[in-house]
Amino acid sequence: MTTSAGEYTATLPRKRMGSGVLFRDATNRVLLVEPTYKDYWELPGGAVDGDESPHDAARREVDEELGLAMSPGRLLVVDWVPPRPGRTEGVMFVYDGGMLDAKATANLQLPADELRSWAWCTLAEAQKRLSPLLARRAAAALDAAADAVTYYLEDGKRVC
Repeated sequence: MTTSAGEYTATLPRKRMGSGVLFRDATNRVLLVEPTYKDYWELPGGAVDGDESPHDAARREVDEELGLAMSPGRLLVVDWVPPRPGRTEGVMFVYDGGMLDAKATANLQLPADELRSWAWCTLAEAQKRLSPLLARRAAAALDAAADAVTYYLEDGKRVC
């Protein structure tokens, strides 16, 4: 029995995808956002919609969450996340947002129904506000930005 490419493709597993952006200030602090619907902070970003590229999702999410029209820079990390209760496995991307100055941050506009606040955080402060997985991912993204490389992670841990 022969199956078409479309029939075969329909049998493949589906993975969640998300995209985030790492913004830094002049002292290398990281910009975090505080969602209204979670008990931990995050990097700006969110889910990749159907038929949307991860890069386009990062651009869209930054515009929606921060009111900041920009095109993310290079890819810093790709993180495969294993399944956990209530969540399928996923692939997460973090792009370089570069440095934001005081003028840019003064104009940030948060959607009140989605985000409570934002803050510049040192890595130590970020690790207290982020989930353990997101803290590992943010630290790897900072390293990747400093090292001018892209890192592949699994569950937030660097593989290569």
